Amino acid sequence: MDGLVQYRTEEGALVVVEGVEDATGARLVARGDGPAQATRTFEGALDGVRAAAESALRVFRDGTLRPDSVELEFGIKMTAEAGAVIAKGAAEGHILVRLSWQPEQPAGSA
Repeated sequence: MDGLVQYRTEEGALVVVEGVEDATGARLVARGDGPAQATRTFEGALDGVRAAAESALRVFRDGTLRPDSVELEFGIKMTAEAGAVIAKGAAEGHILVRLSWQPEQPAGSA
């Protein structure tokens, strides 16, 4: 099992998550039995995922598809140094995208 990583939110609350080894193979180290301390805030750890979501929304909202709604689901893993990384899932890079369109209403009907 991977170790625990403790993040602090920008408001000062503590968030403890199960961490994973980062790409370098570094292992989590903590004093005593407590969780490892993350090097950035919880929000900072999620910045990359937020940027990926914004980019994906731009791709699906602009252009020819023009869906009425876009849902994005990211599977993420947290690391002490790298923050949040998009996790491998059944599709080897867990991003689930749902696009939907509402049927057009004929003019004059309500």
